[in-house]
Amino acid sequence: MSKIIEIDFFNSYWLKSLKTENADSIDGFPKGHPGIAYPGGLALDYSLRNYYIEEGRIRGGYNNTFTDIGVRAYLDEEYPLQQKRINTLIYSGVYNSRTGINKTNVFSVGEELTRSLDPTHGSIQKTYAEDTNLIVFQENKIHRALIDKDTIYTTESGTQTQAGAAVIGQLVPYKGEYGISKNPESFAIYNYRKYFSDKNRNSIMRLSNDGLTEISMYGMQDYFRDNLSEVSDEFQSHYISSTVVSGGSTSTSSIVINLNANQVKPSVGMTISGQTGGYITNVSENAGNYTILYSKLFDPAIVTTCSLSYETRGRIIGGWDVHNKNYVVSLQKTTNQVSTTSDYQTLTFDEQINGWVSFLTFKPNILFSVVNKTYTTQNADLYQQYDTSVVNNRGLFYGVRSASNITFVFNPEPSTIKNFKTINYEGSNGWEVKSFVSGFEGQDPNPSAPPAYIENRDTTNNILSYQEGLYSDPNTGQQLRTGFDRKENKYVANLVSSSNARAGEVIYGSDMTGIKGYFATVKVETDATTQLGGAKELWSSGSSYSISSY
Repeated sequence: MSKIIEIDFFNSYWLKSLKTENADSIDGFPKGHPGIAYPGGLALDYSLRNYYIEEGRIRGGYNNTFTDIGVRAYLDEEYPLQQKRINTLIYSGVYNSRTGINKTNVFSVGEELTRSLDPTHGSIQKTYAEDTNLIVFQENKIHRALIDKDTIYTTESGTQTQAGAAVIGQLVPYKGEYGISKNPESFAIYNYRKYFSDKNRNSIMRLSNDGLTEISMYGMQDYFRDNLSEVSDEFQSHYISSTVVSGGSTSTSSIVINLNANQVKPSVGMTISGQTGGYITNVSENAGNYTILYSKLFDPAIVTTCSLSYETRGRIIGGWDVHNKNYVVSLQKTTNQVSTTSDYQTLTFDEQINGWVSFLTFKPNILFSVVNKTYTTQNADLYQQYDTSVVNNRGLFYGVRSASNITFVFNPEPSTIKNFKTINYEGSNGWEVKSFVSGFEGQDPNPSAPPAYIENRDTTNNILSYQEGLYSDPNTGQQLRTGFDRKENKYVANLVSSSNARAGEVIYGSDMTGIKGYFATVKVETDATTQLGGAKELWSSGSSYSISSY
């Protein structure tokens, strides 16, 4: 019995019927009479009942639309060569969470989906959407483009915008030959200001309503010129020595070992030097020891020391500190996987004074602000900066406490040579003088290592804080202070010279009072005992001096 079958997709269809059985009697007639032999079954030809129908129209209707093979997405190109268009933007279909539309995987070749920039300006490193504009950062140039509209120029020398079919409109360059180099991680934003580094030009940049500004020029040009050039873009191998704590017999499968890594936290992907092939597949920490799972067999009973190898490149980490309203940039020659305490400089820029205000003693992986709080990460751990939930928590970064210090210059009457005799300051208890030195005198022949030259300058002994300098006279038992003393809530101390003897000098070193020079550079630092981690303020500082000569 015939049957109509509805199908959903139409290409080309076969309808067929095959009849192949043999008959043992005549159709419609009974068997032969019992006892009467029948010559046997009749082999009838049923091929006349077979049929094949091929249909190519939708539903098989007369004059209906023909179906074709359609698009075969699984077919490969004859020469499937990958293209790297480092200077080109491409966009997908729309995404709307409210209506459930998600076409982020749709890239229709029938539409204009790409927008290319000049390849001589390098690769596109970062894009940032602001209101209805798109900012595109190349290595050596920065452009802006309108989103979903175009700019048209009128006969009155004005401009106006109109809705455009292209998602990304005309790309217009910012004035100035600056880019973001290969450090998009340095980008940070606050309100309408964007901050980033341009290592290729030894610059730290600000992009605002007035265009591009080189903020590294504000008193720090030489510093950034010297230090940005040391941050390498090339990946390098770093080796960190570690000791195998656990022992055991020769392993027959992947083995778990304990590494006491004092310098670096092991991470997945690192390799162990001396082992051919293999890499770390898992890491866990317990009481400072790191248990790693290695992908290759080796004998922990024989291997007692090894080195972790890590491939990394220098980075320039940038972020906005919403607590202090500062742009923070960290120049890192090596990442935290290699060392968390060395090869870095972290600085802050303050818009209120348009200058660089401080060096910081932490090395972040990422720095960002959420609502009114500032956060950083280090080796997959999240930290909140300026946390006041714990008392006396200042100067504590990632579990390591660092002393705060300030460096300043005494330079009254610049053209006169002075004898600096004392130092005083107004502020909190707990400050000590780590360095009090004069300017260098100039190059002189070094008598101990000719023909080399040497520069001399006057120095003083360190001055202990009010608390650390307290001692008892062994003869009288009276309490005295060898560092700062407090007079009417002002801290004062004498300067005791520690300068080396010059040729022809009769009185030198501790026999002299203070130091001599046109100016003096002073470094004061918080001590390690007075209200550790508490607030320390320094309002003013000075030095008494006498004029030596004009």
